[in-house]
Amino acid sequence: MTATDSPSAADPGTASSRLYSYDLAPTKKEGRRWGAYNVFTLWANDVHSLGNYAFALGLFALGLNVWGILAAFALASVLLFLLLTLSGYMGHKSGVPFPVMSRIAFGTQGAQIPAAVRGIVAIAWFGIQTYLASAVFNALLVAMFPSLEGLKGQSFLGLSALGWITFLVLWVVQVLIVSYGMHVIRRYMAVAAPTTLITMCGLAAWMFFRADFSISLSTAQPLTGGAMWLQILQGAALWVVIYGTFVLNFCDFTRSARSRSSIVWGNVTGIPVNMLFFAGIVIVLSGAQFKLNGNVITSPTDIVQTIPNLALLVIASISLIILTIAVNLLANFVAPIYVLVNLFPRHLNFRRAGLVSAIIGLVILPWNLYNSPIVVNYFLGGLGALLGPLFGVIMADYWLLRKTRVNVPDLYSEAADGEYHYRNGYNPKAVLAFLPSAAIAVVLALVPAFGAVAGFSWFIGAILGAVIYAGISGRNPHATDVDGESIAVAAE
Repeated sequence: MTATDSPSAADPGTASSRLYSYDLAPTKKEGRRWGAYNVFTLWANDVHSLGNYAFALGLFALGLNVWGILAAFALASVLLFLLLTLSGYMGHKSGVPFPVMSRIAFGTQGAQIPAAVRGIVAIAWFGIQTYLASAVFNALLVAMFPSLEGLKGQSFLGLSALGWITFLVLWVVQVLIVSYGMHVIRRYMAVAAPTTLITMCGLAAWMFFRADFSISLSTAQPLTGGAMWLQILQGAALWVVIYGTFVLNFCDFTRSARSRSSIVWGNVTGIPVNMLFFAGIVIVLSGAQFKLNGNVITSPTDIVQTIPNLALLVIASISLIILTIAVNLLANFVAPIYVLVNLFPRHLNFRRAGLVSAIIGLVILPWNLYNSPIVVNYFLGGLGALLGPLFGVIMADYWLLRKTRVNVPDLYSEAADGEYHYRNGYNPKAVLAFLPSAAIAVVLALVPAFGAVAGFSWFIGAILGAVIYAGISGRNPHATDVDGESIAVAAE
């Protein structure tokens, strides 16, 4: 099975076998099947993830009132729409996945740098998200079969026996879905999105009913004045940081988009509209719970576990599991698959790379990572801070210097005179721009003394990366515009 929605096959003799494979080939325009609804379902699933709810509910706990939360998400949605549309256009025009797209700025070999950073972050979070979904699965099974409670007391490598069972079941389900390629992921999202939206609406309606059709508009001591606006700006910035991974490799999905309008309308309905809808659900859940007992919940799971009816509890829990799998497939599985295929194109295809990625996500024992503040805050937080500078360099190269002109066949060429060969496959200017901007972004994100601006580290790193790269590169007179249709056709 191919990883894309447009079939391709044998290596066209002009491309290097070290840079080209069946799954790395550009998609053919006539074979692209992603419409606006498919792009919308991507965001409908991902925006409503459990991690995002935990973040959004935290804004209420930090003292933002209803209008402050809405303002933060409105600002974030505008920023994300712009960033993701710019990134999405790149994938649609060239038809190539992110590791190949990175070759434009970083070179045919230097592209391993951004691909590796994105892949490492994704694999770690794949394991962590699978663990979080297994926790919901655990609670569901114990509610249905109380005798299973005994399995929670037996532990191996930091996880209970029941935890191992549920984790491995969900692990296998995700591997099976991915093994059939992007077209099956697209179909899964199409089903998961309405399931998620209906479930979360039902949960919000139930909480609104329990709270006698009224909610608390803020905590006991809401923020005001400058402190409120700073929290709104930080909340919006951190929401963009959460999607720092997606804005990098959105082309992995939009390479299969039918048209630019599909990307635009999918993003409009999936980001601003869907995000404000998400904010509304957060407001109802948090406001209703606070009115009921003065507590601020940290996740929808806290509410699901209080549902008194077993049948409704089962439905809600299964919906949350379906949602978490969808988010994991989109945000944390596809990216490392393309990274691994890009590293070993002669030996790995989409299916094999998916299995390797999943095995790595298992052997790192992600539940231990999640329970370690040092790992989550410093290792994963530090890697996340690198995403902004990478985005800045890649966007500056594509939009400012090349003016969207790309020689797609040369992305697969190792010839010394190839447009993206640079110096032995590395673009020293891209690396030179990335290193200082990345160092500054990491320091701002992790050093406590810079806590006031830590939430803006992604933006600062992205702007620095773009400015430095544009400044040392000047105008690129060699940029040409050659699409990849010849490669895709030759691979047919």
